[in-house]
Amino acid sequence: MTESVLINLSTAILFLPLLGFIVTLLLGKKVKSVFLFEVFILTVVLIASVVLAFGKLSYFADDKITAEFEWFRLTDTFAIKLGFLIDNITVLMLFVVALISGLVHYFSIAYMKGDERYNRYFAYLGLFTFSMNGIVLTHSIIMMYMFWELVGLSSYLLIGFWFEKKSAADAGKKAFLVNRIGDTGMLIGILILYITYHTFSFDQIFSSISAGVLPFNSDFWLSVTGILLFMGAIGKSAQFPLHVWLPDAMEGPTPVSALIHAATMVAAGVYLTIRIFGLLTADAMMFIAIIGMLSAFIPATIALTQNDIKKVLAYSTVSQLGYMVMALGVGAYKFAFFHLVTHAFFKACLFLGSGSVIHSMHHEQDIRNMGGLRKKMPLTYITFLISSLAVSGIPLTSGFLSKDGILAGTFAFGSLTGYWIFAVAGLLVALLTAFYMFRLVVITFHGEPRDHHKFEHAKESPFVMAMPLAVLAVLSIFIFYTPNPVSAEQGWFLTKWINSPELHTPNSTRFDFMQSAEMIAQTNVSEHSTVLYSEQYSEAMHSAHYPAMFLSLFAAALGIFLAFAFYQWKKVNVDKLVSNVKPLYNFSFNKWFFDEFYQKTFVTGLFGFSRFMSWFDAKIVDGIVNGSATVTHAFSTFMGGFDKYVVDGLVNFMAYLSGFFGLIFRRVQTGKVQTYIVLVVFSIIIFFFFF
Repeated sequence: MTESVLINLSTAILFLPLLGFIVTLLLGKKVKSVFLFEVFILTVVLIASVVLAFGKLSYFADDKITAEFEWFRLTDTFAIKLGFLIDNITVLMLFVVALISGLVHYFSIAYMKGDERYNRYFAYLGLFTFSMNGIVLTHSIIMMYMFWELVGLSSYLLIGFWFEKKSAADAGKKAFLVNRIGDTGMLIGILILYITYHTFSFDQIFSSISAGVLPFNSDFWLSVTGILLFMGAIGKSAQFPLHVWLPDAMEGPTPVSALIHAATMVAAGVYLTIRIFGLLTADAMMFIAIIGMLSAFIPATIALTQNDIKKVLAYSTVSQLGYMVMALGVGAYKFAFFHLVTHAFFKACLFLGSGSVIHSMHHEQDIRNMGGLRKKMPLTYITFLISSLAVSGIPLTSGFLSKDGILAGTFAFGSLTGYWIFAVAGLLVALLTAFYMFRLVVITFHGEPRDHHKFEHAKESPFVMAMPLAVLAVLSIFIFYTPNPVSAEQGWFLTKWINSPELHTPNSTRFDFMQSAEMIAQTNVSEHSTVLYSEQYSEAMHSAHYPAMFLSLFAAALGIFLAFAFYQWKKVNVDKLVSNVKPLYNFSFNKWFFDEFYQKTFVTGLFGFSRFMSWFDAKIVDGIVNGSATVTHAFSTFMGGFDKYVVDGLVNFMAYLSGFFGLIFRRVQTGKVQTYIVLVVFSIIIFFFFF
């Protein structure tokens, strides 16, 4: 397959969903079955993605194709160029987005049936798919940012799709505003890159960094730039401390949760971090690892006590995204992307499975009102169980392979640097994940029904909803990624596809840190990236493979055993246990009080600041303006009176006085000589009389 064919195919993949959005939006009121066009469009996109993926097999694993054109030019030196970067990561991500999007479209046919905004829903799905494809295909950070914001818009429309519900409208606004915080940091990072390198192209930026060109000639500012760009990922991938929007976003239709909040939109942050991996310094990667660790642990503890089936899966998503981010921070970038792909399939299956349950239970989402559904919904139960095993990291599933690699990376990092906290956190999260997922499985599908009325009316979902579940569950099996069920590194996925030069070529700041592992252990933690690209790190990962695997298996098995002991076999009185640890339970149930803390601090503070600024504007600014107007008016009145009564009065008085004297002298100024002679003589007599 030639480069031109691949580029044309990529262009079709990008714009076909946009075409579906436009046609559906324009013809939605005229064509009742317009959704069939949407499904057809996504089918074509899926086929095109498969062709593109297999077409790439004809190239070497480290080959890539870049194509760009000038969009517009403002000056001789400033031009915006758009284009494609097609490599293995692009192809795999395109395939994931197209597959999940297509299956969600099919699932939505039955799930959204009868909704008054049925056609608009499919139009929004097309817009979102177009936006995600743009993020995946881009060759530059500015084009990624453009589609990044478009994804934010389309997700806002989908989360708040049922906007007549206040909770849905609030969730859409919350997601939009929280993401803007991270996107602002990302924009600042992009501006720093352009100021430094005068380009937005990934290739040119990486080349300049390899040549030693740094922002403001400082390693510190390169670290700051990487962290600012990563802030976009903190927002989109719902990482701590901007993770609070994702659980609320479950107010949107359940298929939207599967598409946006499990497989695509939230994965965009991880994809961004992988794309900018070549410019991340040691300090930036340590920051990323810490954020990932916190984002994996905190939501896992919250998921333990949630009763909304979609909320449990939402916090599970945040936790698994934290796993991926932590893996990037400790250098296990291959397994971070591997987990992104595997997680997309089994988490989308879990969300669609929850949608199948909710649809069957007449929109009931509280698992305390469920139970015994495996008898009524066997296919949904089997697919949900397989996906739960995958997210828990049980052998023969894809999740086991990817999580094992992440944990091996944290073990290798700990052995070479002495920082074992990431490995400990990873194992603890593995235990918590297995526990809350099988708590969800047991309460929802096992035991006796709790709401008999809804249970009696429950039934297996129709084929159009069940088929996507089966496809995604099958893709959660190990065989699609490697023939070896305990080692992903021997499979085609890691050996052939996950190989990008930008990822394993150290930038100039990392190169300066290159030294032996023994010296690393004695130096500052900020220099840990010296290990990440050394032979010692690869050897350490290989050595850590089996210890990490057995420990993770033990953690997962323990979590599943405890879930069955608590909720299936009733060996522990859960209500009594909860009462004994009520403060901890409330802390978890109330989501660590993050929403309350943000409400009391940032939200209340922002409203307080807004009220203060309103008061300042009304009383101070307007007061100064109004006071100046009053003073000016008073001064003008005074000056008007002064002009009228003093200046004009004096002038008028002089005129009156002149007129008065004129009247007096007019008596004597007769113009007769005789009168003047008499007056002169009279004047002389008076003069002599007195003097």
